[in-house]
Amino acid sequence: MAFQADSFIAQNVRSVPRSGIRDFFDIVQGMKDVISLGVGEPDFVTPWHIREAAIYALERGKTGYTSNLGLLKLREAIAVHLRQHFKVSYDPKQILIAVGVSEALDIALRALINPGDEVIYHEPCYVSYSPSISMAHGVPVAVACGAENGFAVTAEAIEKVITPRSKVLMLNFPTNPTGGTMTRPELLKIAELVQRHNLVVLTDEIYAELTFEGEHVSIASLPGMLERTIFLHGFSKAYAMTGFRIGYACGPIEIIEAMMKIHQYSMLCASIISQEAALEAIQFGEPDTTEMREQYKLRRNFIVKALNDIGLKCHSPRGSFYAFPSIASTGVSSKEFAVKLLEQEKVACVPGSAFGASGEGYLRCCFATSLDQIEIAMNRMGKFVQRISR
Repeated sequence: MAFQADSFIAQNVRSVPRSGIRDFFDIVQGMKDVISLGVGEPDFVTPWHIREAAIYALERGKTGYTSNLGLLKLREAIAVHLRQHFKVSYDPKQILIAVGVSEALDIALRALINPGDEVIYHEPCYVSYSPSISMAHGVPVAVACGAENGFAVTAEAIEKVITPRSKVLMLNFPTNPTGGTMTRPELLKIAELVQRHNLVVLTDEIYAELTFEGEHVSIASLPGMLERTIFLHGFSKAYAMTGFRIGYACGPIEIIEAMMKIHQYSMLCASIISQEAALEAIQFGEPDTTEMREQYKLRRNFIVKALNDIGLKCHSPRGSFYAFPSIASTGVSSKEFAVKLLEQEKVACVPGSAFGASGEGYLRCCFATSLDQIEIAMNRMGKFVQRISR
């Protein structure tokens, strides 16, 4: 009997689709002179003093394992940072250093979910959320958010999908791909709802430092929420450290211990070299973050105006480094628009449909690239919109 490898793949993995972003960028590979507004990665190089900390760690021979939870001095520094900037208090024992927020999210879901438990999340959202829930044997339940309220999510919308199987609510503000943020009054309503229905919150705040207007409020800081929230954050966006792969999770010690069990048997620990660099970043990197945020804000202002001027209605994102214009006026699908824009004008953006069904009719344009490149991209896109709309 011929061996059929496909028949051995787990059903919950088989049913997960490939990333819409990865599929799209397979098309980009090999094309020359493409201006990319697609990859969600800072165009800034990691600041020198952070890179130097990694080099110095190597020179001192720091190449071994750390505690499964991560370096104590890093966890202590994170605890100080969170008290000062997020108004939340964690003991270092309640903090786990992970290989990026992606790993932290995965092990949190696996630590919490029994087969069939429902996880509520808002959409459009980061591409890994729904697949991560499915691969942890949970049931993804999407709540659509629209441009009319800045892509924020409401307590009323969440309550409509709550059932007896609901267990976890996932939040991500500022949001990838929309740049949506939340106000304190709306988060208070959600906090009350969460407590009334006895849910656990997973809050991914990786873009918190890239908030352009208003305050960033963590739901973990609200009354009654610290003990039922898993706070996820990392170093990739605020400090331009994507390749270092360092994130962290904070929460009730019982949940962190459960997550640590999975972490120690899979990842064991995050890279000690990256952890040393992260320590330098969180202690001395705030001026770098401030400078980068101001640059992103200038780019945001330019790209939002340019998109609206060429006829693609676009709200002004209050955080992150993404614009999410509507392409409904062109009469084509998100994927068709993105593919033709790439083929005809060599500008790469991501179809909104890659971020869930409610992202159809939109395009994600990342402005984490130079203003000069953004200006050229907008000129090319303007020509394309005129042509496709005829």
